[in-house]
Amino acid sequence: MAFNKKYLLPGLLTAVPALLITASGIMKLIGGPEIQKAMAETGVAEYVKMLGLMELVFTALFLYPRTMKLGLLLLTSYFAGAIATDLSHGRSVVTPAVILALVWIAAFVRDRSAFLPVARPLA
Repeated sequence: MAFNKKYLLPGLLTAVPALLITASGIMKLIGGPEIQKAMAETGVAEYVKMLGLMELVFTALFLYPRTMKLGLLLLTSYFAGAIATDLSHGRSVVTPAVILALVWIAAFVRDRSAFLPVARPLA
């Protein structure tokens, strides 16, 4: 089976953040003691399962080509909230910021119109 190089880079750049977010969502749904402890420190322990489900749904929307822009918007909002929550509790914002940057890079490589206006021909 031959790989199409046109789809290999966008696929790899999309898979990395998607796998990270999916793993995070699954861990939140399973709800281990370390997840509960970390979430309790930020005051969102009662919302862990909902946050995990949100991560999975938003990632699925991002992966599906027809809803990629909606998924991008929702993931951006989700991780902006994670950054704000971490900042307000004196925690490091590196992890959510890196994941958000990877999501933006993947979206840009997949469909530049998510960030740049589409050129319209002059009538």
